[in-house]
Amino acid sequence: MTNTTTTTSQNLMPTQYEAVIGLEVHAQLLTNSKIFCADPTTFGEPPNTNVSPVSLGHPGVLPVLNKQVVEYTLKMGLATHSHIRPVSLFARKHYFYPDLPKGYQISQFDEPICYEGYLDVELDTKGDGTQTKRIGITRIHIEEDAGKSIHDLDIDTLVDLNRAGVPLIEIVSEPDIRSAQEAVAYLTQIRQIVLYLGICDGNMEEGSLRCDANISIRPVGETKLGTKTEVKNMNSFRNVEKAIEYEIKRQIELVESGGKVVQETRGWDANSQTTKPQRSKEQAHDYRYFPEPDLPPIRVSNEWLERVRAELPELAFDRKRRFVKDFGLPGYDASVLTQEQDVAQFFEDACSHLTEKTKDRYKLVSNWIMTEVMRILGERKITIQELNLAPQYVAELVELFASDTISSKIAKEIFPDVLQGKSPKQVVEEKGLAQVSDTSFIVDIVEQILNSNPDEVQRYRGGKTNLMGFFVGQALKETKGKANPKVVTQILQERLNG
Repeated sequence: MTNTTTTTSQNLMPTQYEAVIGLEVHAQLLTNSKIFCADPTTFGEPPNTNVSPVSLGHPGVLPVLNKQVVEYTLKMGLATHSHIRPVSLFARKHYFYPDLPKGYQISQFDEPICYEGYLDVELDTKGDGTQTKRIGITRIHIEEDAGKSIHDLDIDTLVDLNRAGVPLIEIVSEPDIRSAQEAVAYLTQIRQIVLYLGICDGNMEEGSLRCDANISIRPVGETKLGTKTEVKNMNSFRNVEKAIEYEIKRQIELVESGGKVVQETRGWDANSQTTKPQRSKEQAHDYRYFPEPDLPPIRVSNEWLERVRAELPELAFDRKRRFVKDFGLPGYDASVLTQEQDVAQFFEDACSHLTEKTKDRYKLVSNWIMTEVMRILGERKITIQELNLAPQYVAELVELFASDTISSKIAKEIFPDVLQGKSPKQVVEEKGLAQVSDTSFIVDIVEQILNSNPDEVQRYRGGKTNLMGFFVGQALKETKGKANPKVVTQILQERLNG
């Protein structure tokens, strides 16, 4: 068949096709011990040290459910508007890998604890909430992780079982996603939720947040699902986006050339930027699920569920909208500030210390955090808690330059002192940095600068008005940044235009 279709600029997909994508996200829960035994879950320990007869799958051992795993799962279910099943069951999922010591994984099958939820995902880049899409969540279920096989050595495969038995939740979306961009937006929000809830560290590089994508294509207007492929081995948001884009393109080109998409599992190869076959449909596992006989059903009472609901924090999606409404912030600012819960709280704490609680001052606090504070965090590769910066000092700094006591240039110059634990007011007083607004003093400086630069004065009066910046800069240089730029500009305009 000849391809005569056009493409869109957003995703380069021929407009006669649409992609149908569902994501399976595994989140490793931040419990101190494993799901069915007391083994620690600490990451990075020497191989096969966080193990016991239970996690090693020794005959005759019995699992005991970690209650905190259930509570964390309930939090995720409530945060994603899911129904909570009062009684849910564990099942044995059978497959045979070297890193699965029992020969089966304890998971949930036909009666998961959470089901039929959804997320409203923002698709606009401005963060103003004008473009949202509801993506359904089929289920969230509990399961144990497998160990880790190490294949990259010039010897036989090695197995590290430290991760075996670490608690996971699997979040399975409906096939409501239509592009790589939507997939990343959904995954980003999932990560943000688990971070806000404090149930997972969201680290894709270390594998504590993992994502598989089920991808198919179909003609626009068709309701029947096409043949899907499952893509694995995507360990970053960038890789998720690239892998999905590649797979959509590959399937379209295959169909356009007269071929057929084969149901298979493919792995993303970041080096070649391609997906490669791993397992065909014929080789896919028959997991032979059956109920786990050694674990009783999970029973969630209304009292337990309501107690967990009462403990839920305000999530980023809602906090973002409140920042726009209550603080008058642009959507972009609110989106940046709420990416991390601690940064959002720091902003609120700083604003609470302002003596003048106005939208202009809130915006200045936002600007300072998004520029100077986040620049330091990026340079030092630390969190805002590790920065040890008092929120009230940011409020104090903002008010000093908002009231023209200091210039923004001076504010930036004294910021290193503030990071050492000194009050901005104290630093300004000690160093004599208060901004000068004395008109007579500034007039003298301006006259001196104009007399010293007659050629520039003549060029300005000849139409080169952009030289105003030069004159202001000279005045600030002469006063070591202490002259009020507004007063300087006003006096210069009077002298040059008079």
